[in-house]
Amino acid sequence: MPAATADDLAGIPLFDSLDADGRTAIAPWFGLEDVSPGVKLIGEGASGYLFFLLRVGTATVTINGIEVRTLGSGDFFGELAILGDGRRTATVTTASPSQVLVLFGTEFRRLQQQYPETAERIESALRAIARAA
Repeated sequence: MPAATADDLAGIPLFDSLDADGRTAIAPWFGLEDVSPGVKLIGEGASGYLFFLLRVGTATVTINGIEVRTLGSGDFFGELAILGDGRRTATVTTASPSQVLVLFGTEFRRLQQQYPETAERIESALRAIARAA
């Protein structure tokens, strides 16, 4: 999987707090992958060590086989497994040709240490999901 570039991160709300130098610094931590429609990116109940950000395209989120949400460009997922108990809480499947940014858990912890404002946005979204559940 090729590494992302700063241009791949530009325009994504999650990275708004980073200047061009910050995006350039963290871009290589992400892999960039083109994905066809109908590909299961994560499976409910599986162990998880990757964080995903949907750069382009759409994906569906299902829990117990029931669609609960549709994701679009700029949405992210996989943070629950990285920040929680390591298990996936939902299945995410691409619904259209998509491009995803992929970050390993070890790089996520590096993001938390070096760019806490960006990590805080992810953690805030996680807290919002937990409150809504």
